Amino acid sequence: MARIVVLGGAESGVGAAVLAKVKGFDVFLSDNGKIKDEYLATLQKWEIPFEQGGHTPELVLNADEVVKSPGIPATAPMVRALRDQGTHIISEIEFAARYDSAKKICVTGSNGKTTTTSLIWHLLKEAGLDAGLGGNIGKSYAMQVATEKHDYYVLEISSFQLDDAYDFRPDIAIITNITPDHLDRYDHRIENYARAKFRITRNLRPEDCFIFDSDDAITIAQLGEIVVKAKMLPFSQEKEVPQGAFLQGDKIVMRYEQDETEIFLRDLSLSGKHNIYNSMAAALAAKATGITDEQIRRSLSSFAPIEHRLEPVLSIRDVLYINDSKATNVDAAWYALECQTKPVVWIVGGKDKGNDYSILNKVVRQRVKAIVCLGVDNTKIHAAFEDIVGADNIVDTASAEDAVRAAAGLARPGDVVLLSPCCASFDLFQSYEDRGRQFKEAVRHL
Repeated sequence: MARIVVLGGAESGVGAAVLAKVKGFDVFLSDNGKIKDEYLATLQKWEIPFEQGGHTPELVLNADEVVKSPGIPATAPMVRALRDQGTHIISEIEFAARYDSAKKICVTGSNGKTTTTSLIWHLLKEAGLDAGLGGNIGKSYAMQVATEKHDYYVLEISSFQLDDAYDFRPDIAIITNITPDHLDRYDHRIENYARAKFRITRNLRPEDCFIFDSDDAITIAQLGEIVVKAKMLPFSQEKEVPQGAFLQGDKIVMRYEQDETEIFLRDLSLSGKHNIYNSMAAALAAKATGITDEQIRRSLSSFAPIEHRLEPVLSIRDVLYINDSKATNVDAAWYALECQTKPVVWIVGGKDKGNDYSILNKVVRQRVKAIVCLGVDNTKIHAAFEDIVGADNIVDTASAEDAVRAAAGLARPGDVVLLSPCCASFDLFQSYEDRGRQFKEAVRHL
């Protein structure tokens, strides 16, 4: 009996361990940290042996194959030891896909992944198709393959998951865009990060589809270096495309094979330039899946915003509070600011990932009236924006409650208070979800 060792005891790892158990492997899970109670309960229910608080070499290094959770870097000592001895290391998506014959629509990119993935899933469900939602969003893909049966999967996939994927093949692959993010895991080289994203295309066949943003310079540069056999479906807001989707005045024109479809912007439930891109990508995926034009239009207009992504919270004394806690990089924050039409009190800050804030200068000058810093060290934010909004209009806070109170004091009727942090959450919060929920709770207490 082959031995599978799973590194990491959160959603991805526990799902992979359950799938290994179901498929009859000798499975063992090892986590260097503390495993959450909900995952411990799952491991115990499935009678999967595990350890937490460290890796025991003799229990890990005897693996025939290792499934590594995406949060564990390749530089971790145990990962290095496994590689040095030649043990094959794969990701959860690679492992799960071996046992799954469903059609897979897979979304990667720097920004817009979650919204685009959720939109596609909504389109499929509204059309009456049996679709699972997984990857970086919702339930573990491996857990669903182990315990459920779907005709389709819509998967949000990170570059970290693609790093350890080899034979994994989507039927429809989507790259939303590529902007500098997580470069600390890629030797601070954007080319390495872009190559990781493009691993999603490596096994595509002529009958498969590749959907991509042809306005994105890094995507196009990388595309020029590889051969993709699949049907190419670009989307653009800047130019007409022979196949794919493009913006024409107040409507999206979608061309797929011999069909041409129009979708009016006024009918989209999501506003903002970035959401036009997300809607184009989702509509193309739906069209390639065989969903009718009418169903696509109806579903794009009925989609509800997802939690922590430009999520309206409450309007208090004619000030709208928006939770965009998932905006953990500069480009995501730029999109959030760009789509605002009212003066913004911007809550920003956290664990800086080497951000270049100069990209935001123009949109901050146009949209932002005041800034509330929410982080342990806000020095870079002050240096970047004091000259634009004025030193008196930047305040420092160290909790969601203080940030919301400060923002409420700076806002006037007709303004927007936008939490779009630009940074990781780990200096003050457990996760971006924790940050977003604390923000919403503080707004409700106003």
